[in-house]
Amino acid sequence: MKFRILFFIPLFFLSSCIVTKKKFDDVLAQKVKAEGELADRTAQLEKANASITELNTTLEKLKQDTTELNETYRATSKKLEGLNKEYDQLNAYYKNLLNNSGKLNRDLEQQKDQLLAIQGNLENTRKLNDSLSNSLVEREKKVKELEAILANKDKAVKDLKDRITNALLNFKENDLTVKVKNGKVYVSLAEQLLFGSGSIEIDSKGVMALQQLARAIKDQHDLQIMIEGHTDNVPISKKSQYMQDNWDLSVIRATSITKILTAAGVNAKQVTAAGKGEFSPLATNDNAQNKQKNRRTEIIITPNLDELFKILGTN
Repeated sequence: MKFRILFFIPLFFLSSCIVTKKKFDDVLAQKVKAEGELADRTAQLEKANASITELNTTLEKLKQDTTELNETYRATSKKLEGLNKEYDQLNAYYKNLLNNSGKLNRDLEQQKDQLLAIQGNLENTRKLNDSLSNSLVEREKKVKELEAILANKDKAVKDLKDRITNALLNFKENDLTVKVKNGKVYVSLAEQLLFGSGSIEIDSKGVMALQQLARAIKDQHDLQIMIEGHTDNVPISKKSQYMQDNWDLSVIRATSITKILTAAGVNAKQVTAAGKGEFSPLATNDNAQNKQKNRRTEIIITPNLDELFKILGTN
């Protein structure tokens, strides 16, 4: 542009000789105007170039920012994808937990009911155990009482047996025996000591034995005395209105012995007379020796067991 201006100036001066002053002024005015416009255009160009440079810088920065944003976006997208997967897993787990929670709540409620039932059973068992413990204490107390009573009874029976044995020492063993069986004293008197064959009359030796027995027991009022008459299986030879068989014979003999004992001082309220005839033998009635064993009278003496029965009755 400057080159063109310089080129026109000589031409202008060269032509000035031939152009009028007015034209010259017009041209000069145009020249000034053109130079002004040129300066404006130059300033605008420089400003435009500065703007372009700034825009290019901004563009580069935007490209760089865009690249960084793309990288950040990709990283964020990848992270978002991972978070979405994690969310889906957590959501599925949560839904599963909700389903399981309902079952767990039902199981928990059932277990709670079972626990309450167990606690109830435990309390009932504890009460029962306490009751059993108290009952056991009471039973142990009663057992000791029973043991003491039984020990006293056994001692009383032994003392009674010794006293009766000592009272009847002058009689032969084959005439009478004194034994303890089932907590009772059995005085077994053979027929030959008391009666003649088929007789109900007690001879003097038998009366003496019974009187000695009576003296040994008459002062002991806590005894129960059973008189049992026994025979062999041989039918009686002489029947009467009051004695038809061996059963009658055994009963009448027991009654005769009872009268001797009570006459000698034994309390009649303590004595019971009974006859068993031939139906409770000691041996089979197949020979004379066994038949002699079966012809006997047994006096069964039992200590009073009321105290023992009283304790047993409270169990």
